[in-house]
Amino acid sequence: MPLLNVRVERNVPVPMRDGTVLRADVFRPETEGRYPVLLSRTPYDKSSNGTAYGWMQPIRPASEGYVVVVQDVRGRFESGGTFQPFHQEVNDGFDSVEWAAIQPWSNGRVGMYGLSYLGATQWLAASATPPNLQCMLPGLTGSDFLDGWTYQGGALVLGFNLMWSLAMLGLPEVLRAEATPHQRQAALQAIQGVIQDHWGALTTLPLAEVPALQHEIVAPYYREWLAHPQRDAFWESVTVESAHPRVHVPSLNLGGWYDLFIRGTLRNFTGMRENGATSRAREGQRLVIGPWSHGTQLGGRTGNRVFGASAALLLDDLHMRWFDHWLKDAQNGVETGRAVRVFTMGMNQWHEYDAWPPAEAVPSRYYLHSNGFAATAAGDGALSPEAPGAERPDHFVFDPLNPVPTVGGPLFPAPIDVPPGPFDQSDVERRPDVLCYSTPVLDCDLEVVGPVQVSLWVSSTARDTDFTAKLVDVEPGGVAWNLCDGVLRTRYRDGYAQESYLEPGVPAHLEIDLAGTANVFRAGHRMRLEISSSNFPRFDRNTNTGAIIATDAAVVVATNTVLHDASHPSCLQLHVMPAR
Repeated sequence: MPLLNVRVERNVPVPMRDGTVLRADVFRPETEGRYPVLLSRTPYDKSSNGTAYGWMQPIRPASEGYVVVVQDVRGRFESGGTFQPFHQEVNDGFDSVEWAAIQPWSNGRVGMYGLSYLGATQWLAASATPPNLQCMLPGLTGSDFLDGWTYQGGALVLGFNLMWSLAMLGLPEVLRAEATPHQRQAALQAIQGVIQDHWGALTTLPLAEVPALQHEIVAPYYREWLAHPQRDAFWESVTVESAHPRVHVPSLNLGGWYDLFIRGTLRNFTGMRENGATSRAREGQRLVIGPWSHGTQLGGRTGNRVFGASAALLLDDLHMRWFDHWLKDAQNGVETGRAVRVFTMGMNQWHEYDAWPPAEAVPSRYYLHSNGFAATAAGDGALSPEAPGAERPDHFVFDPLNPVPTVGGPLFPAPIDVPPGPFDQSDVERRPDVLCYSTPVLDCDLEVVGPVQVSLWVSSTARDTDFTAKLVDVEPGGVAWNLCDGVLRTRYRDGYAQESYLEPGVPAHLEIDLAGTANVFRAGHRMRLEISSSNFPRFDRNTNTGAIIATDAAVVVATNTVLHDASHPSCLQLHVMPAR
């Protein structure tokens, strides 16, 4: 098919059921006709480049016989109404899909695309089951906007949410807010102050007293998030995972091993494969995971590691192949190919599987061992498949005013000067509050592909504290590359519905979710598990008092303990591939 000339219509009105008018830019072939529609809904200004379009520029699909609709979500830029993240996107998404389906240039078949929040708008729209939605391509996005976006394991995902709310969402909000010029100017100056001195904002206690948040017109939703740290009605209506049984469309789930929403990407894929509304939806799920971080161009380098040219992904080609199949009935192998395609780090190759985790990957446990001196990488902490016997526990002191610093990982890329991705953890592993459990030097490759969890027996002098875990690949020269990490706030060890405080000194069992990975620990390397109680500013600091952390200025220094004996067999749980 020859390429078509494209016409662009700006600020096309899209009425919602409550009378609010949203605005969209429409890119369509100049040749009159009815075409399939690609819809993308953004809070980041539809007229901007890249972010608004989810990195697929509209001109290409429009020149290949699609109509592309890029819409400002409610309350953002040219669209009317008030912005409330997530909550507005269910009804507005449904209405936007159905509006696109009945336009004179539409053939009634609608697909959605976009990354990050633009992925969230897809899942939330799909949860309302719009009849004319045919497929989606959500990338780098969440499955639960309480756990995995705003909080994780009960800890606030601080660095991301504070900077996202203020720097990316807050500035445009203030400019359109109903306020006096003085109020607006003061709010803008406060936000600029946070951007210029983000460490001052991140270290503020209580969390709710960040100076910029004292202005009513600045990010009111952030204050709501702080007020709802548990699962309640506020979050339930926008939990994608519970909506999987209502979603009836195939999805290509795109993620990165160093994306802060990697857990959501994996859970959306596995949840839809099991619980999707139709066999078409269940069997039409696809998963592509590369060695990427959030918001990057999906290239061959992330953090301080170079994964090679093969790690790069041509995003436009991926989109076009997907949509050509589901919206134009192209027989291009999309439906018959294997469901999972992941990049295996260490060997730096792509592999395809039928499921996640791969059926051939063997669930395995590596138990924690020491004689009570596992602190720092120079300690005696060990990992092995052998269960522990009589062993001394490990203790460390957690001071919330001296937290373990975040060094890489699945992070938001800006504006904090803590870049995402893999970095050497050697400095972190010299701290006395970081326990390190390592295998002996491997005599053959160990390929780990699948979910990663830590089953941990702990105690503390505090009623509530945090435990963090990080999986690390240690090179022969000592460079320690982070692979995946997680956290659990102990009061939420039984879930978000209720708080369960520790009895000081009494052992408690924790399950820490590290999402997953695909990595080959090469012969000569060691596999290492780090355990501590902070990863700041990726997560907020537990004040250890047991009080409401958002409003707590007091801090308590806690002595935290990891047990690993016959009665308390702490272990790393992962999936090991057979030798290739």
